[in-house]
Amino acid sequence: MFGLGGQELILILMIILLLFGAKKLPELAKGLGKGMKEFKKAQNEMEDEFNKAMDDETPKKKDFGPDRE
Repeated sequence: MFGLGGQELILILMIILLLFGAKKLPELAKGLGKGMKEFKKAQNEMEDEFNKAMDDETPKKKDFGPDRE
């Protein structure tokens, strides 16, 4: 991940617990989850728009009938 081991992650979680308290953690996690959901939604919308724009720009082949030599 970021080169963090188990001890570092536990230390970070303890610091977060001390800073925000046990009562605030569920609210923070809920807000973080909502933010991630909105970010994913916006990312998917941007990808869809990009793909649609790329499809619109590609020239379409027209069929003029059988080839004549």
